[in-house]
Amino acid sequence: MTTDTTLAVPAGRVLRSGTAKRTGGKSPYPYWFYLPAALIYATLFLVPTFASFFFSFTRWNLTEFTWIGVDNFVQFFSEPALLKGLTNTFIYGVVTSSLKVILGMLLAVLLTSQIIARGYLRSVIFFPVLLSSIGVGIVFTVLMDPSKGMINDALALVGIEGPKWLTDPAWALLSVAFVDVWKGVGLATVIFIAGIVSIPAEYFEAAKMDGASSFKSFWSITVPLARPATATVIILSLIGGLRSFDLIWAMTKGGPGFTSDVIASVIYKQYQAGFYGLSTAGNVVLFLIVTAIIVPLSMFLNRKEVEA
Repeated sequence: MTTDTTLAVPAGRVLRSGTAKRTGGKSPYPYWFYLPAALIYATLFLVPTFASFFFSFTRWNLTEFTWIGVDNFVQFFSEPALLKGLTNTFIYGVVTSSLKVILGMLLAVLLTSQIIARGYLRSVIFFPVLLSSIGVGIVFTVLMDPSKGMINDALALVGIEGPKWLTDPAWALLSVAFVDVWKGVGLATVIFIAGIVSIPAEYFEAAKMDGASSFKSFWSITVPLARPATATVIILSLIGGLRSFDLIWAMTKGGPGFTSDVIASVIYKQYQAGFYGLSTAGNVVLFLIVTAIIVPLSMFLNRKEVEA
């Protein structure tokens, strides 16, 4: 004896399902989840960006603005300190990003090996990333004092006369760059650690069985397979270096003279002087410079990653 059972399905649901199947369409419902993020992105990035582009063509204050065309850009590019600031920006960006990549990779290799207190050391390396840049700058300004600083006092104990870290034009920018590397290398290390631990252990075991040395395994396995992490560190470090301001301002304020000025500090000095439209134009120029460097570099690194 058999019994037929028929399930009742609402007609509307059957109709929608049939329509979706016939048209191949998808319900727009999941896309509503993107809306909050899109609104936040538009509010915090798109609106200020377009506003900056608009006000860069004006002479403005808090109550009014006057359209002046490209005069702000002409004046900005005639700024006497611009060439020095532009040169220092590139030097600072290249030095800090290069050192973060090299030191971050070496520290990541060390902290993924079988060493004692590995977890604790990872925390120690990452801790400076969490500190305020202004606070770090103030502390290192005291430590690098040429007459009373602890760094020169420590060097004096071994018979070395320390330089005038922040008051010597030859050392000022590099001194800030070294502090920037100390503060930011922890993030690079964490990214490299994530890249290294994702490499299958079988590769290293096979290399060891073939008699490969530790350096050979590092060069032939770790470096190529950690390329996505390397690309990420290069991009993030270079963006941070080209846009750096707070640490430089806290430690040297662009001095002595203009020897450690970067584009961001030149812009800030214009803002301090009340040239709001001029400083806004400078921000637009900095944005375009960073974009012109980072976008092609990112495409190049991603292409190399795909080819590998």
